[in-house]
Amino acid sequence: MQLLPCCLDVQLTRPGSGTSLDAFEATRDCQTGGANAKMRFSVFISIARSFGPVIIGISLGFTLSLLCVNWTEEACYAGGKEDASLGQDGQLKGARKPNSISSMNDVLSEEDFQPKIVPYTQVHQSPPKKVFRAKYISTELGMRDRLFVGVLTSKNTINTLGVAVNRTISHHLDSVVFFTGMRNRKVPHGMFVVSHGDDRLIWNMFQTIRYIFEHYINEYDWFYFVQDDTYTEADRIKALVDHLSMDRELYMGSPEEFIGGEMEGKYCYGGFGYLLSRALLLRLRPFLENCRNDILSARPDEWLGRCIIDYTSTNCINEYEGLRYHHSELGKNSDPSKEQSKQFKKALTVHPVSDPEQMYRLHKYFTEIELQKTYAEIAKLQAEIKNVSVVAFEGNRSAHWPVGINPPFEPKSRFEVLKWEYFTEEEIYSCIDDSPKCELRGIDRMDVADVIDVAVGELNKRYKPILHLKKQQLINGYRRFDPIRGMEYTLDLQLEVVNQKGHSRSITKRVHLVRPLSKIEIIPMPYVTEATRVHIIIPLTLQDRSYVNHFFEVFASNAFEISENAILTFLFIYDPVEAQQVNQNDIFASVKTQINAYERKYPTVKIPWISVKTETPSQIKFMDIISKKHPVDTLFFLATVYTNVNSEFLNRCRMNSINNWQVFFPIHFQDYNPDVAYPNQPHPASIDLVKDAGHFDRRLFEESCFYNSDYMATRTQMAADVQENEEILETMDIYEMFVKYSGLHVFRAIEPALHQRYRYQACNPRLSEDIYHRCVQSNLEGLGSRSQLAMVLFEQEQGNST
Repeated sequence: MQLLPCCLDVQLTRPGSGTSLDAFEATRDCQTGGANAKMRFSVFISIARSFGPVIIGISLGFTLSLLCVNWTEEACYAGGKEDASLGQDGQLKGARKPNSISSMNDVLSEEDFQPKIVPYTQVHQSPPKKVFRAKYISTELGMRDRLFVGVLTSKNTINTLGVAVNRTISHHLDSVVFFTGMRNRKVPHGMFVVSHGDDRLIWNMFQTIRYIFEHYINEYDWFYFVQDDTYTEADRIKALVDHLSMDRELYMGSPEEFIGGEMEGKYCYGGFGYLLSRALLLRLRPFLENCRNDILSARPDEWLGRCIIDYTSTNCINEYEGLRYHHSELGKNSDPSKEQSKQFKKALTVHPVSDPEQMYRLHKYFTEIELQKTYAEIAKLQAEIKNVSVVAFEGNRSAHWPVGINPPFEPKSRFEVLKWEYFTEEEIYSCIDDSPKCELRGIDRMDVADVIDVAVGELNKRYKPILHLKKQQLINGYRRFDPIRGMEYTLDLQLEVVNQKGHSRSITKRVHLVRPLSKIEIIPMPYVTEATRVHIIIPLTLQDRSYVNHFFEVFASNAFEISENAILTFLFIYDPVEAQQVNQNDIFASVKTQINAYERKYPTVKIPWISVKTETPSQIKFMDIISKKHPVDTLFFLATVYTNVNSEFLNRCRMNSINNWQVFFPIHFQDYNPDVAYPNQPHPASIDLVKDAGHFDRRLFEESCFYNSDYMATRTQMAADVQENEEILETMDIYEMFVKYSGLHVFRAIEPALHQRYRYQACNPRLSEDIYHRCVQSNLEGLGSRSQLAMVLFEQEQGNST
């Protein structure tokens, strides 16, 4: 690049003139200056290249910011006029902040501005609203059950056909409600009956639908209505509903023409039952009153059909998306076992049923059909498993016997090896009391007899008609319980084999059997809470006085100090001699003094006590006295003064004792004799639940939780036996009473929160032989563990030998 302006003034002359030298010099100077200019320009260009982008960016940013500024300030006046704000020099004021809003104060001088201090006021927050949480997670998530069943019955048939319907479907379906106009005073047991108070058929149908809207419309997806003279195959109804979409407006049953044929559409005949979807009922809900006032009909099913057709335009159908509502009409005096038609075998409902006996015969017939289908499916699955196992990596070994049952438990160490029990038809060589041999009786004897019969029956199925086998005797029997698959048996049977010609001989055959664990079923239990007050009953005798002080110390810290919802009651037991001297020398005077002291220390606590006189202390006699002094809904906890009671156990007492359903007999943890468990060392102040410190005493049934109403009902059941033999009140304890005379669940389980100190109890020989034997065994087992007792014997022998 050349700097041409440096040489513009040069004039060239001809050679030889006087000016040639000047021209030469001028030209040289121009060239020297041009070189210096080139150098300076190069430096400038290098600097410009470094800072050029920065300068351009700043310039561009400044330019854009100026374009965004509003250079005029506008003021809004109350009169609606607008004017430019002028400064003292008459010029426009400086630029305003972008997006600012002008106000009346903007026209004032900046010098007149006075800041305003706004005082701070604390915001008072309202207490947060209590969040309502549903009782069940299904309610919170909007989950509904699948099927509701409503049975339309009457006062005359509820005790016959109604009971038969309940017995055939209630254990298959979760919710079955019986609707009737009028009902008898006594409702059949186990049935939920809703009475509308009127025998008019249309009125009852209207009231039934309205009752569904008020109580069940948000809990179920499908509603099935059927008469009590109709047999329903419950499993097939459930299977049909499981394949139907819940959001369909569906009216499904046996379509029938309306009487007279004047009205278009079809209704579902009530004799064969019908299904209504929740979506359809919700659409019908606003018009139910209109149906009652506007529609006249003699039949409830026809009235409901006209209501549905008029206001929802939904007709009755018997098939939807390939699913068909099969039904069958039963002839008069017909025998279900002789019916061979395919329509009858596929039927979901059968109508009419004349009497309960016919209902039960139908139930037996359809149950056998379903059972045969189940056996066929099992055989098919077993064959498929065998076929697949052939091509498996391990071959046929991958298919465990029996096919379809879980494989046996595989122990990971020698401590997990399952123990086999040896038995014969009369004896078993594994006893609860660790005896080497005991008599086979009760449920164990029934179990062995049933297993032998099944084994012989299966052998005859395999070898008939060529051979017929008869049992002669059981040579050896072995059984063990596998927690994965069930009870396993191995039998060595001596059999008599008879062929078709009548010749017989004796053989020995070993068979293996498995009684598999059945499908796990969740048993519904009544709802209970931990808010129930517990009445703790402590019987006290002369020998128990020394333990009262320790009992009070533990109970005060675990109950009185935390205001536990429990009432402590003492039962002072005097013998006749002690009762005569109670005014001069009360054996329980010190205990009563302690009771007064704790009542003063805890003003909200009251400790009642009752005095009784008896020669032979008995749990039942004591509870007869206490039961009369409490309401029927009282929850009792019968304990001893040796029991350490705490809140954890009291809550389990509340949860495991269910009124009119279950009583609870906990198994406490009993300390060993400290002289045996801790020889030649100081006894610990507190004892942990470890095997060397004690054991769960399964022999004693002193502690129990039950409701007063259950006790009174059970005592009523044994009243007849008491009249014949009053001694059973003294020889029987409460546990035996509930087991023998009540239909309640007797729940027995170990209870870690229930702890007893070691004590030697005096066994009453007047009690029954079984109770006395349990008491003696409890004393023996409570001395110490086997290893501890063996060490004591070893030390004694060592001492004797020296």
